[in-house]
Amino acid sequence: MISLTIIAKIKAKLGVEARVREALIRLIPPTLAEAGCLNYDLHRSIEDPTLFAFYENWESESSWQQHIDSKHVKAFQSDTGGLITVFEVLLMQPDK
Repeated sequence: MISLTIIAKIKAKLGVEARVREALIRLIPPTLAEAGCLNYDLHRSIEDPTLFAFYENWESESSWQQHIDSKHVKAFQSDTGGLITVFEVLLMQPDK
């Protein structure tokens, strides 16, 4: 059962979008292996090649928080420091 949906918007600086994309793709395998991760889908804008979004579903907010505190997320932050202009995270719940 999904209890938390995340929509994460990431906008790379112009000219470094390929580096940011590679770093985003590296997040996928270890994240999918995390407890509580139901899906972790990367999308790229059709109109803006610098704009990416993750659509994620987690069993709980605590499982998502463990993801945020993980080594691979910390490595992503280090690898992309100064390359991202927008990083916006929306925490959503199913509207029953």
